[in-house]
Amino acid sequence: MMRSKFDEQLDRLNKEMMKMGSAIEDSIRKAVDALVKQDAELAKKVMLQDEEIDREQKTIESICFNLLIQQQPVAKDLRTITAALKMVTDMERIGDQAADIADIVKVTSLGVPDASIRLKDMAKATASMVTKCIDAYVKQDLNLAREVIDSDDIVDDLFDEVKDEILQGMRKGITTDVQSLDYLMIAKYYERIGDHATNIAEWVVYSINGHHKGE
Repeated sequence: MMRSKFDEQLDRLNKEMMKMGSAIEDSIRKAVDALVKQDAELAKKVMLQDEEIDREQKTIESICFNLLIQQQPVAKDLRTITAALKMVTDMERIGDQAADIADIVKVTSLGVPDASIRLKDMAKATASMVTKCIDAYVKQDLNLAREVIDSDDIVDDLFDEVKDEILQGMRKGITTDVQSLDYLMIAKYYERIGDHATNIAEWVVYSINGHHKGE
């Protein structure tokens, strides 16, 4: 009976993790759409969604603490819960960074230079990383988690390409110094999102086999 109750709560934890993962993935995509379309209203929606993500983090933390206090989990279950607590911290930060991107779009008049194409690529790559690492956690799929970790190099390479394009735009007078700095900040936020997704994947690996890169 106790185990059945535990499994029910663990299933709820997985569902809430997927819900939060879906929300941050949506925020990543909306943020770049707001940039490309110069859509301040869409940018505002991303910032409002960040509040929903923060609430979801608290819900997940509450489920985890209840599981730890009430259910006395065995080693494998303990790793799953510990990993979830670590993961939601990075997930919440991803939501913050998507909101930071949206905030730049909302308050700044940006042109749409060639760099925005690479920013779309960065958004697509990081959103995919988020989706895969949450799937890897729920399915306990070690190979999928490692695929996410390997994907971080792709995001880093895209970041370097965006930086080069921004510098070229400055030299050619396509963008002002202020616009270039804003684009660079947006690219940096996406690069950080990739880093947070990698952190999440590393905690998925820990939940599966007990090994964490930081140890």
